[in-house]
Amino acid sequence: MKAMILAAGRGERMRPLTDHTPKPLLPVGGKPLIVWHIELLAKAGFKEIVINHAHLGEQIERYLGNGQQWDVSIRYSPEKIALETAGGIANALGLLTEDGNENTPFLVVNGDTYTDFDFSQCKSQAMSMLKANQLAHLVLVDNPKQHAAGDFSLDKNLVSSDGPHKLTFSGIGIYQACLFAHIEKGQPAKLAPILREVMLTQQVSGEHYQGEWHDIGTPERLQALDSQLSDSLNLSIKENE
Repeated sequence: MKAMILAAGRGERMRPLTDHTPKPLLPVGGKPLIVWHIELLAKAGFKEIVINHAHLGEQIERYLGNGQQWDVSIRYSPEKIALETAGGIANALGLLTEDGNENTPFLVVNGDTYTDFDFSQCKSQAMSMLKANQLAHLVLVDNPKQHAAGDFSLDKNLVSSDGPHKLTFSGIGIYQACLFAHIEKGQPAKLAPILREVMLTQQVSGEHYQGEWHDIGTPERLQALDSQLSDSLNLSIKENE
């Protein structure tokens, strides 16, 4: 099973930090945001990772290289313009699927978030998806202050766009390739409308993750997370002295 990290966003709200540095390379807790994801994926047994990029994408390729230092293989899906989430995934399908198999499940993670989610469970979750004829599995989290209304509702293990108690989509999802087969390669496309359509046929499962998760959407949130991680690291060093 392959994983994709979405790293093509411009990061307008992070300016001026992103004027010269792509958002996924912004440092937090002593390392770039995207490296935290790569390390977790490698720890979970993922060996093949696809990364899309647009704004200052050459910096991402230059910094991460082929992934050898994390014992993974990284391949890139460059975009001339950012293609939105679904468009970016569709553009990279050839790298994510096995011989064009539309029933191939893969993991997708937003590169501008921070989490301690255990990705090792995703492979068994993907098999459950296929058996249940589901097209997507979403990881939902508690609503942060900046997104209090949430995105989707979770009833047992099914996700819908309706419901009184909505949670926030974390940007972590497992998808079947056929979900994006109709999107023309190189064309922008949003993910939410596609998901809402298949939610109507109860083909989207989900889970509520209550561990560490942060949406790094502003310089202030980046600084707050950096302080939190730095404090945790310093505490750990003191405890081991």
